[in-house]
Amino acid sequence: MKKDNNKEGFTLIELLIVIAVMAILTTVVFVALNPLARFQDSRNSRRWSDVNAILGAIKLNQVDNGGAYLPSVTTNGFLDGVGNQNNFLISTKDDNALATGVTCNGGTLAGVVDLKELVDKGYLPKMPFDPNDIQVVQADGDVDKSMYYLRVEANSAVTVGACSSEKGSAATAPIVEVTR
Repeated sequence: MKKDNNKEGFTLIELLIVIAVMAILTTVVFVALNPLARFQDSRNSRRWSDVNAILGAIKLNQVDNGGAYLPSVTTNGFLDGVGNQNNFLISTKDDNALATGVTCNGGTLAGVVDLKELVDKGYLPKMPFDPNDIQVVQADGDVDKSMYYLRVEANSAVTVGACSSEKGSAATAPIVEVTR
């Protein structure tokens, strides 16, 4: 009886070549997808959602109160007759020291506006905070620095925006702000 030495299968060299080609293709796809930009786009999407939620809560509260703004908005000098064009850090505490050292879109903040009332009255489930910043949670569960700002325009329209948007897949970092 004759023994057949021809066995079917792959050689070690063939397997190494296939693995190398797969590694090169995986690297090319990973670089093309740019996961860092995808994460930045995702955080910007969260910022848009948070800005809209805050502004919606402010406006819903205004409607429920016969057109009057929250007391914290009016006591911070927003409604000075001509509209205050300063950005105020949104917080859950009325403490202007919280705005110290916070840069917002390249500028400084004029102070803090306390919107804890929106959370307390159920207009917001919780105070949103920027997804890229470390959340400062106090013992009472409050978030002190949301890294979002509020501004009342000259026509009494309210603008809410994010302090730190990211470039993502765009050419430049978008300005994440909504005015109503």
